[in-house]
Amino acid sequence: MKGNNIFYMLGQSFKSLWRNGIMTIASITVLMSCLVLIGSFSLLVYNINVNLAEIGSLQEIVVFCDTDADEATVQQIGEQIAVMPNVSDCVFVSKEEALQSERERYQEYAYLLDDLENSNPLPDSYRVTYEDNNEVSALVYQLEELNGVYRVRNRADIAESIENVKNGVSFIFIWFLAILFVVSIFIIINTIKLAVESRHREIAAMRYIGATNFFMTTPFLLEGAIIGLVAAGLAYLIEYELYQYIFRSIGTSYNIIRIIPFQQMSGILAIGTVAIGVFAGMLASRISLNKYMKV
Repeated sequence: MKGNNIFYMLGQSFKSLWRNGIMTIASITVLMSCLVLIGSFSLLVYNINVNLAEIGSLQEIVVFCDTDADEATVQQIGEQIAVMPNVSDCVFVSKEEALQSERERYQEYAYLLDDLENSNPLPDSYRVTYEDNNEVSALVYQLEELNGVYRVRNRADIAESIENVKNGVSFIFIWFLAILFVVSIFIIINTIKLAVESRHREIAAMRYIGATNFFMTTPFLLEGAIIGLVAAGLAYLIEYELYQYIFRSIGTSYNIIRIIPFQQMSGILAIGTVAIGVFAGMLASRISLNKYMKV
């Protein structure tokens, strides 16, 4: 009997969706657009965070020694840096290691660096990782004052600029998505409202013979869930195609940017998209039922 009830409720849900075809399509389209934007923004933020973590650490200061500094001077610089406040790590990079790193970075033109083997113009350096962003200026000043140091490269300003841009984009997207989410909820509410009104007499008859609220409302909740599920499936397919297009375009054209393969995020993205879609559909249905059936 319970199995028959489930099939009956599903049947009623699909009939209602078909009966209110235009509103159903509108509900699916708006919710799908919302889910595409949510998924795309999530993928964007994830890729930004991964690239920030791989940009040779933006929380890093590079201290270049004088090209004519002797070994004792270079070693003394390292010892002085290691005891400075706000320094969490100090790694020495020899001029030979720096040249090899450039070879690996520009593999296509590595042959141009072969002539520099015996006359390496690159200096010894130290990669300094700091802890507190607020004390970077003081640390940079101390490093610049060291004897035998000719230049200090600080990426804190780049990190701050990127973080500000990311926060600004996040703020705009969150508000835009919130508005779009509310609009999609509103449209689904109206879709369920039409379904409730079209079955008003049937619902009244079921109430008269003692049908439970669960029996009467479940088809409408399933209707919202089906809308959310279809919208989530379409959104996932669109996100996949868009991401693959971007991956092929940017991933092969700009070696400085790393695009994470879609497969690494597909599982979480699919679960999140379906969960949000079904939740939005059932939430809208519940709101509509509370208003028009006083459940």
